Amino acid sequence: MASTKSKPKSAPQAPAPKAPPAKPRKTTRPPRKPDVFDTKISSTQTAELTVRRMHRRDMNRVWEFLKLSFRDVNRETVEYQRPRSKERFEETYDDEGVEQLVFEVGDDIVGYAECAYEVTGSDNWINPRYFETRDMQPLFVEELATHPEYTGRGVGSFMMEQLEHLARVHGCTHLVLEVAENNEHALAFYRRRSFTKLDAAIFMAKRLERGPELLPPRKLKPVRPASE
Repeated sequence: MASTKSKPKSAPQAPAPKAPPAKPRKTTRPPRKPDVFDTKISSTQTAELTVRRMHRRDMNRVWEFLKLSFRDVNRETVEYQRPRSKERFEETYDDEGVEQLVFEVGDDIVGYAECAYEVTGSDNWINPRYFETRDMQPLFVEELATHPEYTGRGVGSFMMEQLEHLARVHGCTHLVLEVAENNEHALAFYRRRSFTKLDAAIFMAKRLERGPELLPPRKLKPVRPASE
């Protein structure tokens, strides 16, 4: 008969310690990306400037951009420095020989340029013969606008480079544009790029003293004797 050995009793196990309650996790929202026209964009931020031709679907956005760009200038100049009306601006889109270029950073408009290879529009005061007699084939820069928040960031320089490139491709010899004499910032910009003044009209004004509506009587000059 086989002998049997009794199994040793196992020692009682201590209860496992309870884990401390987990602390709630803090969630942080990612910082909001600033819109293109939010205050100032950091100089270390890399932004790509692109150019394309304007589409009909861009008209409303470009028109609002032009009003913003020329808002302060138009308060100080005799002539409006942008199209007189939105209707005229929309008509320009269908004119032959006119280029309308949109400059963008991402999906936001930061610049606009409009140029023509010949004198266009029934309300244009430019005399084509002035250029013909001087053997000049100009590209007329009708509009050039930069968003105020992008001044000094190279937008204007890129726009001028694009216009000069278009002029050369189409066989033009000069860029011709109009700028108000009291628009000092624009004048300095063009002079740095070798623009010189052409024969242009200067608006003049004379201050008048107020008086009665009808002038008083005036003596006539005596009759000159007939020459023999």
